[in-house]
Amino acid sequence: MFFLRGRGLSLAALLLAIAAGGRPQNAPNPPAAPLSSAQIAEQMMLHDEARTRELKRYRSTRHYSVEYRGFPTDLAAGMVVEVNFDAASGKSFQIVSQSGSKFLIDKVIKRAVDSEKEAFQQKKSMALTPENYSFRLLGSETVAGKPAYILAVEPHVPSKFLYRGKIWLDAEDFATVKMETEPSKSPSFWISRTRIHYTGGKTGDFWMPEKVRSETSVRIGGTAVFTIDYGTYEVSSTAKSDSTH
Repeated sequence: MFFLRGRGLSLAALLLAIAAGGRPQNAPNPPAAPLSSAQIAEQMMLHDEARTRELKRYRSTRHYSVEYRGFPTDLAAGMVVEVNFDAASGKSFQIVSQSGSKFLIDKVIKRAVDSEKEAFQQKKSMALTPENYSFRLLGSETVAGKPAYILAVEPHVPSKFLYRGKIWLDAEDFATVKMETEPSKSPSFWISRTRIHYTGGKTGDFWMPEKVRSETSVRIGGTAVFTIDYGTYEVSSTAKSDSTH
């Protein structure tokens, strides 16, 4: 099932684009001051830069799971990973436990973790910015009780590291609260389509990923569902050296 190996690459690009950083309610509640797509993109960049400067450290325990159904057999696997981020040194990943198919652990879950590490070194070329994407305002909607802008995003150049689809940005903080996307270029011949759903939420002053679910259809008829539950964050805006004084 080597067709699954490329899935971690597109997921890593998605996670990296939103790392700085609900369900729609029945009644829409549009933002008070309408902005153009260019203005929204500019505010998104400014807010992301501010969050990047202010976020010094965080820790969380992620739960990864993957289920494959199809030829030649059904498989499932899971992994618990402790993630530590430090603005000075970057991210570290510590495997707490793992279970299920060794193939899925090695070729999907560990691949996604390793790809996120690699993608961190190329964050500028993968970031959700006007340099890499075009944006089109589709409207607004209430997500988790707050107004949000809906934007269509399309990369300037198709790449398995970039994605296309729709994103929802909080109208006050311009942070990503929801995404429905797919890779702009398939990472493997064996993958016919991958749909990625993301939700984010606010921990203290910082917007962080909450859950990512990707569903991949493969050409031989199987389907793989990969989920990351980010758990509860311990977030700090104080540098490690400062906190020791």
